[in-house]
Amino acid sequence: MKKGLISFIIIFVFIFFNELYSETIIKIPRTDTPPVIDGKLDESLWSKALIIDDFKTFRPDYGKKPNKKTIAYITYDSENIYFAIRAFDDPKKIKTSIKKRDNMLNDDWAGFVLDTFNDKQSAYAFLINPSGIQGDGMIGINGDFKETQDFVWYSAGRIDDKGYIIECRIPLKSLRFPSGKKNIMRIAIIRNITRFSENDSYPPLYPDKGSILSQAMPVEFEGLKYKRVFEILPSFVYSKKDEINEGIMENRENRKDFGITAKLGISSDITLDASYNPDFSQVEADAGQVDINLRYDIFYPEKRPFFQEGSEFYKFAGNTESAPLWAVVHTRKIINPVYGIKLSGKMSRRDTVLGLFAKDDISEDGETLNPYYSILRYRHSLKNDSYIGGFWTGKTRGDYYNRIIGSDGRLRLNDLSVVEYHYFGSFTRNTEDNDVEKGHALGLKYSFNNRNIIIDTGLQDISKDFKIDTGFITRTGITRLGVFAMYQVYPKSTIIDKVDTFYWSFHIYDKEYKTFETFNLFAVRFHLPLQTQFRISGISGNEVFKGEKFNVSGFSTSINSQLTKEFSLGFSFKKSGKIYYDPDSPYQGYGKGFYLSLWYQPFDKLDTYFGLIYVDFYKKETKEKIYDYSILRNRTTLQINKYLFFRGIFEYNTYRKKLNIDALASFTYIPGTVIYLGYGSVYRKLKWEKDDYMESNQFLQIRKGLFFKVSYLCRF
Repeated sequence: MKKGLISFIIIFVFIFFNELYSETIIKIPRTDTPPVIDGKLDESLWSKALIIDDFKTFRPDYGKKPNKKTIAYITYDSENIYFAIRAFDDPKKIKTSIKKRDNMLNDDWAGFVLDTFNDKQSAYAFLINPSGIQGDGMIGINGDFKETQDFVWYSAGRIDDKGYIIECRIPLKSLRFPSGKKNIMRIAIIRNITRFSENDSYPPLYPDKGSILSQAMPVEFEGLKYKRVFEILPSFVYSKKDEINEGIMENRENRKDFGITAKLGISSDITLDASYNPDFSQVEADAGQVDINLRYDIFYPEKRPFFQEGSEFYKFAGNTESAPLWAVVHTRKIINPVYGIKLSGKMSRRDTVLGLFAKDDISEDGETLNPYYSILRYRHSLKNDSYIGGFWTGKTRGDYYNRIIGSDGRLRLNDLSVVEYHYFGSFTRNTEDNDVEKGHALGLKYSFNNRNIIIDTGLQDISKDFKIDTGFITRTGITRLGVFAMYQVYPKSTIIDKVDTFYWSFHIYDKEYKTFETFNLFAVRFHLPLQTQFRISGISGNEVFKGEKFNVSGFSTSINSQLTKEFSLGFSFKKSGKIYYDPDSPYQGYGKGFYLSLWYQPFDKLDTYFGLIYVDFYKKETKEKIYDYSILRNRTTLQINKYLFFRGIFEYNTYRKKLNIDALASFTYIPGTVIYLGYGSVYRKLKWEKDDYMESNQFLQIRKGLFFKVSYLCRF
């Protein structure tokens, strides 16, 4: 039955294999005189560029006249694409800052989306705030932006009495694009105005006209030259770690690491990356999370540049929100790579491939292990944003292996509706008996979207023996139905921009215990100016754990707002039934949790953030408090200019009675050319007395470390 269903889906997708349609293509004017990137539009070439000024809103509503006028300019030469924007506004009300790259997304900004292959599957995004600070990354097939990649490009911004101007130059050697005398790409220009909670675009974007990338403007470039890119990135890392032993701080590590990473542009659309003894360290530690009474491991996002590049391609179709299979590829599982090799790019206009191979170096129970990870991802694009793809992943360690093979796909039925699927099989050989365990993960999904209604529903079926060492999964042995339905209202009000009423639920059959569970959330959300959202929710549900059914009903509320240019606030509160996840003796409980965030920017080069997480748990039968857990975190950053910043982080965990203090100085000229100097220390409320540690009201430093890194990008 399942094999027949998958075969039907694949045949249905291939019906649309070569279906094409015509569009009006705009020719971009070419320039022989490159502009000076200085935030001024005083060169004559801009008057000869493609000029666009017919912007419309797509947030909070669609197709409306923007509050402020925007004019965009596009031109190019054989080696660069040039963009500029004149954003009219009151200069006193413009929100901007001098920050590290990608940290300017809460400011006013403007930028460009560029689908270089015109395949509507993914696109580059280049965003600039009024101070010229860059934000970049990739737009995925669903229109979601991820700032996981940094590209080498150049920008400037300037505020004047009419608003602000941005200019940028994007070298072709920073992009992947198809070879040929003529290139058809897709472009969208976007502007964000914070105080109005407004996004404007050209072309206008509508929810009932297909995907965001399919609505982008097709444009033609002629005579683009590809220069073979060859990059070498040598790096040096020194780290010193001290740890307390019987009340005395002792040196545990003095480490010097040299590494090298190389990138070769095999063609304009295929790139080979290789790295030996790479520096996969993280400059900033993961923010603290509540790490007790958990049903599954904590998910930490990938922050290491080598793995972030191309990570949007690991996304797979057929998953509903919060489905158990979070990721087929979660590269944080590769802990300490010895080397890595990656080949990625377009084999043809419609065929994209990514292959990754890495050797890890880890210790387990005092034994050094060297597992090998291999990942292969393929995707063939169809009409609009439809595609069919496949995965092969593997982890091998001696006689042990875990392999995943499967397919996923997406088919746009019309401008409003999309269907998706995935089917993955797992094959795991254990060293004890050499038996191969087999499992599967199946997903089907249907989505509908227009101005007023959003529907997202899907089914997942995951066998008990499904195992995935290269990905992240929270639960196996279940069949799960997820349903999301939202109705959006746009009142004629100067206070309320939009009102969402929605229902989100999932219903699970636990195959092991042959028991059903259900979760139902009913919510109303108000969208207001100043980036303000207010939500109230009611929850009715239960959860099965170790064959027992527990009540998880409750309510929650949240608010987020950019109150002024200098100050923003976030707050959420939840009270509900809970489970104590003791595998031997679980029991019913209840509790509350809240999250508070405060952000303050007294001037454009300084900002400070304060966050508080609190959760508690009471045993229902006795009303006894089992635990309460708080994490307080402060991060303060002084950005001297776009290249240099100083940052301090203080984090206190009340449950662990642990204080972390980290300081970092960073200089980044371009992505890859960086200098970091960091210091970190850990304190606990302890004291050493005679031959043991005792609890204390005073903090004792138990660990400290120094970190220095320098790398230089050589680009040929």
